[in-house]
Amino acid sequence: MTEQVVVLGSGYAGAGAIKSLEDELDGDADITWISDVDYHLVLHESHRCIRDPSIQEKVRIPIGVIKSDATTFRQGVVASVDTDDRVVHLEGGGEVSYDYLMVGVGSRTAFFGIEGLEEHAHTLKGLDDALGIHEDVKQAAREATRTDPAEVVIGGAGLSGIQTAGEVAEYRDDNDAPISTTLVEGLDEVFPGNADSIQRALRKRLEERDVNIMTGEFIGKIDEDTVYIGEDTELEYDVLVWTGGITGQDAVRDIDVDKDERNYRLKAKRTFQTNDERVFAIGDAALIDQDGDNPAPPTAQAAWQAAEVVGENIIRAIRNEPLKRWSYEDKGTVVSVGEAAVAHDVYVVPFKDTFGGLPARTLKKAIAARWIRDIAGTSRAAAAWPDM
Repeated sequence: MTEQVVVLGSGYAGAGAIKSLEDELDGDADITWISDVDYHLVLHESHRCIRDPSIQEKVRIPIGVIKSDATTFRQGVVASVDTDDRVVHLEGGGEVSYDYLMVGVGSRTAFFGIEGLEEHAHTLKGLDDALGIHEDVKQAAREATRTDPAEVVIGGAGLSGIQTAGEVAEYRDDNDAPISTTLVEGLDEVFPGNADSIQRALRKRLEERDVNIMTGEFIGKIDEDTVYIGEDTELEYDVLVWTGGITGQDAVRDIDVDKDERNYRLKAKRTFQTNDERVFAIGDAALIDQDGDNPAPPTAQAAWQAAEVVGENIIRAIRNEPLKRWSYEDKGTVVSVGEAAVAHDVYVVPFKDTFGGLPARTLKKAIAARWIRDIAGTSRAAAAWPDM
């Protein structure tokens, strides 16, 4: 009897796993792909839609372009997973049985119990989020003046926060709009936890784009028009965006496999198996063992790398063959600030660990184009190149 493999999620983990599985199949399994949307979003470029919504056509890849005809796609929201009966339950009553399950549902934004934050802030976890930020920034700018500009506040100066601030600044300049942008980070520097050289380079480019930077104090509370920072700082806002952290999806919160008690991300071995040998997990949904104390990072780069191996491992499990152990390889970091970019630990420019300019901008485009080419073909990648 043919084995049934079910893949959850259409992000980097899910889309990459489908390509990997299809490459490995030789009549060993039938694949069912489940996602709440009927497209893959090139999430690390979705911030471009804050400046220009038309870019959504370049970063939204229809499911039908990615999968083969042999793979079945079902659009639906996962309600729960029953690992005893090996059934995925969908909202509205649908069910999909599996022999092997690959969980790649990504993550959702963590609000850390900050009063008013979830109620009043935009997040940036999907295409609708980016488009919503664009509309609110545009509307706030229309109602503003040069002497009373629209106040856009972005909480969290990690990758998403920095890139969001860059796109808001780009929109301001493209449209000569009266907008003031402030980036707030509770730790002492932008892009916390990274090397001093890239932190300095990113700060420089943000300041060149007239982004105000506030570091060293955490957001404590939000109301409908004010961000309260530390003990005595109040910052009025018209548009608030929160990019300050991630946690697991509700869909896997109650799944009966080992998970982190705080953020519900599934614990996975270096083979991507959880403690249930029928359930594999990669991407932001997973905490994948690595050498040392830290799991693989929750980045697009890590999800891409894992996706290349997970399909082979699922097929190996079906064939009762030994599974491959995966090790994450950090190939460097590239961060955009509007049309500018900063690259770090990417050995393109000799003797420089951090660089910007045309080499960094070209590298940023190339990374996005390569991913789009891998899952959707060369013509789509070429069409997306100018806007990445």
